[in-house]
Amino acid sequence: MAHRNLQLIDSIRSASREMVRELGFMQTTLAATEYPPSAVHTILEIGPRGRLTAAQLCERLCLERSSVSRMVRKLIDAGELEESACETDGRVKWLSLTAKGKRSHTSIEAFGRKQVAEALAQLAPEQQHEVSSGLAMYARALAANRQGGSSGVIRPIQIERGYRCGAIGRIVEMHARFYGSQAGFGSFFERKVAGGLAEFTGRLDRSCNGLWLAISDQRIVGSVAIDGEDLPEHCAHLRWFIMEDGFRGAGAGRRLLQEALAFCDAGGFSKTRLWTFQGLDAARRLYESQGFVLEEASEGQQWGTKVIEQCFVRARPPGNPGERMNP
Repeated sequence: MAHRNLQLIDSIRSASREMVRELGFMQTTLAATEYPPSAVHTILEIGPRGRLTAAQLCERLCLERSSVSRMVRKLIDAGELEESACETDGRVKWLSLTAKGKRSHTSIEAFGRKQVAEALAQLAPEQQHEVSSGLAMYARALAANRQGGSSGVIRPIQIERGYRCGAIGRIVEMHARFYGSQAGFGSFFERKVAGGLAEFTGRLDRSCNGLWLAISDQRIVGSVAIDGEDLPEHCAHLRWFIMEDGFRGAGAGRRLLQEALAFCDAGGFSKTRLWTFQGLDAARRLYESQGFVLEEASEGQQWGTKVIEQCFVRARPPGNPGERMNP
């Protein structure tokens, strides 16, 4: 190993240790709670997803099943978690937050955001984005190494427009995996995504429709589409916005969204709408940062599971009339 690489490696290790100390992970409790880091991370993992199984927690926390079982039992006894039977397999138990757990989740999130916001305030805006993208890339590299992935260079994510071979299958797979974990969506949802996407790609030759893909090492890791035909009043429909696990937080999702919205503005669409559901807080913050506002929320089950469905809308920016596209 070259001396220069040793210096780089030791510099990263030193910074990592300092981050662990500054974030409080050396302490017996974390984030102003009475719980150890593993319990706090359990609450943070279950919170935005609504529910997880013990096996899913093991995977996300990188912990052995026995350790997760003991920690989950303590959180249940503390009134933070509750168990419920899986609808399709009686041997599996869903873990979800109680009312107390939801309050703890809100408190932990507020504590963490304040901690990060105060640290970022010490940096210039461009440095803040460097921190975000650098940490996300390093985290992906650590995960790839743990999972026995390639030792090659993790290349920057590229954004390309249009269909490429395998796009339908990959987009459906990413949706099924993410929303199956987040909300327990099953085959009904997967079939709906596959059918709608297959129909839409047959219309990509029309100028009012667009598809953008995030590509890493020639593999599709994200997508977004604009359907310019299925809503009235020349309103664009933002659809199939997804990033694969391990690629969120690096800025590629924001770039995908900005490409799609630039297309909407250039096309003269009066508004852009999207439908999602309550609980996807990170996605909501991204939407709102790009000018979307919540227009409507109500209980529904258009995706096969009862959730609080939300409709967000973004008006075309003033002074940007664009060139109206026809179907």
